[in-house]
Amino acid sequence: MIEYFDAYLIGLTATPDNRTYGFFRKDVVSEYGHERAVADKVNVGNEIYIIDTEVTKKGGTIKADQQVQKRERITRQKRWERQDADEQYAATQLDRAVVNPDQIRTVIRAFRDKLPEIFPGRKEVPKTLVFAKTDSHADDIIQTIREEFSEGNDFCKKITYQATEDPKSVLAQFRNGYNPRIAVTVDMIATGTDVRPLECLLFMRDVKSSNYFEQMKGRGTRTLDEDSLKKVTPSATTAKTHYVIVDAVGVTKSLKTASQPLITKPSVPLKDLLTGVMMGARDDDTVSSLAGRLARLNNELDETDQARIKEAAGGATLTDIVRGLFDAIDGDLIEETAKITAGGTEPTDAQRNQARDKLVGQAANVFTGPLINLLDGIRREKEQTIDHDNLDKLIEAGWSGDAKENATAMAKDFATYLEENKDQIEALTIFYTQPARRSTVTYAMIKTLLDALKTDRPKLAPLRVWRAYALLDEYKGSDPVNELTALVALIRRACGLDEKISPYADTVRRNFQSWILKRHSGAGEKFTEEQMDWLRMIRDHITMSIHLERDDLDMAPFDAKGSLGKMYQLFGDSMDNVISELNEALAA
Repeated sequence: MIEYFDAYLIGLTATPDNRTYGFFRKDVVSEYGHERAVADKVNVGNEIYIIDTEVTKKGGTIKADQQVQKRERITRQKRWERQDADEQYAATQLDRAVVNPDQIRTVIRAFRDKLPEIFPGRKEVPKTLVFAKTDSHADDIIQTIREEFSEGNDFCKKITYQATEDPKSVLAQFRNGYNPRIAVTVDMIATGTDVRPLECLLFMRDVKSSNYFEQMKGRGTRTLDEDSLKKVTPSATTAKTHYVIVDAVGVTKSLKTASQPLITKPSVPLKDLLTGVMMGARDDDTVSSLAGRLARLNNELDETDQARIKEAAGGATLTDIVRGLFDAIDGDLIEETAKITAGGTEPTDAQRNQARDKLVGQAANVFTGPLINLLDGIRREKEQTIDHDNLDKLIEAGWSGDAKENATAMAKDFATYLEENKDQIEALTIFYTQPARRSTVTYAMIKTLLDALKTDRPKLAPLRVWRAYALLDEYKGSDPVNELTALVALIRRACGLDEKISPYADTVRRNFQSWILKRHSGAGEKFTEEQMDWLRMIRDHITMSIHLERDDLDMAPFDAKGSLGKMYQLFGDSMDNVISELNEALAA
């Protein structure tokens, strides 16, 4: 068994020695442990610093009557609701099923405050790598670090496949530059990446595989001379003598196993696995992990989810996709394909690898950007409850300035999302570039926008963004009746149609009153009371459904009043003109 092995050692010598041997299907086996590597001055040793918090150890309780964000299992709708009763969550659910922002903040604040004790005499934060559970968790950590250290974006950056900046560029900065001082990753630089100035590993995720844990620790083991260390950490006074593991989750105490499950990359975000395979990743671990994750997701889907995926995949079901991935790494099928390449003779290892790459490539042809976004969106919709209670308490305890700053940032993010998508999503195209067509915006168009927003930016849930604008505009009235009408009101506010946030129902009622007054002014024909009853029903329908179609008159509440036929009886040949006028006037 090879207890210590890393790609870095391969580069030490052109001829493999007893530190680097270890090839599959060979009889050469060697042992080169961490202790021996330290003794040989190949690596440095480590010290462990523990940060324990109550929520990290025991989980927490979502209190009755607090506001929480929920995702419904059947409809997949996101919503804010008041918690009916106390609900406990375990520590293992943190940052997966439940997000507790205050738990993250408590750990980061403790790390910040204890740095003088961990690294005496340092004037800057030592190069630190934070291991997060998911890409979403990484984003939460980065935001908290920037706030708690009162530093800008350059101070702390993300190095994952999901990062907006080029990961290789950020990694080069982290390795060679003064900034970033702190990098946050999930798995991307857990193995095989040399960052010699790294002196601190902050674990905010647990690891159950002993081999994988050793590889993650390996990021901090690299030796570095004094001059090279001082280039990126000027207050260092010696060569790199050790690195520190800051254990905030009990990773150094948890039970480890070296077994390899089907999903060998459980902490790599699903979207990263999907994108990796689409872009050319062909290794067994990535493909197996992706197939396993999709197979697990497949068991959670309802008919609507399955239909959406099948449409996005060009007719392939998720079962077909999973089967294709598993077949692509099946040893027998690879051998059979390789033999064809070899002309029926015994294939070489290179031909086997080529056969596997070809099979995986064929299986990966189904993946496109829209399908990947859909799969990841469905996965996110099914897994997370966000506990904002502690953050709300902190704001009430004297962080009102931060509350306004956060609301400004959220409003800006929302407006930016609309601007970036105004040429791709029809409802936005109309609001931003074709204002004369606002009366043609339908329920289906807004629903398409809402689905896209939930998939792309779940943190910009309409009712959440509504509260941000309400704070900024000092709005004191009631909340919108549903997400769709909230979204329409937010679009109107973001694109400048409304100066301040206002419920769409209020806008519709105000426009309806103006339209009626205009129609009834002067000597023209006035609506009868029976006609007014129908017009009010149409008004109320539009407040909920954005737009009125002729076919809507055969549904509730109109069907109870005589449906389309009754309206025609009341308005005659002017019926369609009245519907058109109302759609236009109420959308003004």
